[in-house]
Amino acid sequence: MTLAMNEILSVGRLGLRGDGIAQTPSGDVFVPYALPGETVRAVRDGERAQLVEIITPAESRIAPICPLFTRCGGCAAQHMSESLYREWKRRQVETVLERAGIAASVADIVDAHGAGRRRVTFHARREGPGMLVGFMVARSHDLVAVPACPVLAPGLARAPAAAQLVANRLGGSNKPLDIQVTASEAGLDIDIRGHGPAGEKLRLSLTEAAERLDLARLSMHGEIVVERRPPQQRMGKAMVAPAPGGFLQATVAGEEAIGALVLAALPAKAKRVADLFAGCGPIAFRLAERAQVLAVESDKAAILALTRAASTTQGLKPIASEVRDLFRRPLLEHELNGFDAVILDPPRAGAEAQARRLAAAKTPTVIYVSCDAGSFARDAAILIAGGYALEGVTPVDQFRYSAHIELVGVFRRAKKS
Repeated sequence: MTLAMNEILSVGRLGLRGDGIAQTPSGDVFVPYALPGETVRAVRDGERAQLVEIITPAESRIAPICPLFTRCGGCAAQHMSESLYREWKRRQVETVLERAGIAASVADIVDAHGAGRRRVTFHARREGPGMLVGFMVARSHDLVAVPACPVLAPGLARAPAAAQLVANRLGGSNKPLDIQVTASEAGLDIDIRGHGPAGEKLRLSLTEAAERLDLARLSMHGEIVVERRPPQQRMGKAMVAPAPGGFLQATVAGEEAIGALVLAALPAKAKRVADLFAGCGPIAFRLAERAQVLAVESDKAAILALTRAASTTQGLKPIASEVRDLFRRPLLEHELNGFDAVILDPPRAGAEAQARRLAAAKTPTVIYVSCDAGSFARDAAILIAGGYALEGVTPVDQFRYSAHIELVGVFRRAKKS
């Protein structure tokens, strides 16, 4: 067992999670909330340390915008100057690609925070006679109450109070709950996870809460309890009502930035495009303004939302859709060869099986939208080995102050003479 030690450390660089890293004779020590160039006092326990005092602050240190910073685990970087923050996030992508042996041009990050995050998940659990609602404490399973959060969009201003009221209605549960709140054009959309089936009495209580809060929709585990108005989201020309708890990009600006990068990389003469891991259509609807689209997604509810919106949206090329598990049944070479471009937007696990099929296909352009640089690097190596060239990578930052970064990578297959 390693004993905790109080030490003075000199911080040399930032880690991928935003921790300051001090080099010592016994190895690197990670100090949360410390910055390069700082001398700090920290309580060390092995390679991890807890910051006690900043002896010499860095010029890049700024005051955080939230009084809960360092206690709430939602943000890791409110103390960084803008220039340091942007370079840290860009460097994250470069470091992961370099470790994978992939040479690529990495552009400056695109700031896609916009008005703020339109979706937030509160955790709730019973504490004594009441329900505590909030976010996880940094590096802990404890909760901290969050009466307001400065990174949320204005449409979520009522979200903490709404989550608290809903949790109070679920107060008979001893299970930890997740309460996901999304801002839509029709109002708040809430989905509850962790409770289990709701009896008639609870459903009536939740319906009354939805009326009191003027919610657009309230659901449990994706099953609608009450929908007072369709919680629509604009996606290009379309108005889409995503399935309860369904995936959305974190910010409106993030969705628009990713869509713009995809369209900019799309070949000018592309006529047929496949949007794989399409969700409810945030990229597909933008693509359909220029080309015919096949949207493929494993979530039936997401495809249903997409097809409903497509049927009522004017001015688009045809959008075909297919429910298909691309992890188990990726599109095969003969299916891929008919497309001028393929867009991949997989979850954090990436798209290894589909990348292998693309590597063996003749699709001229692959545009890869990734929320995990590690799985992107793995799949990029597969595509490169199959004859694609990685034209460039653009990081997209829609999770301001967090260690999370997304990216768009563009691959082209060389034309044979």
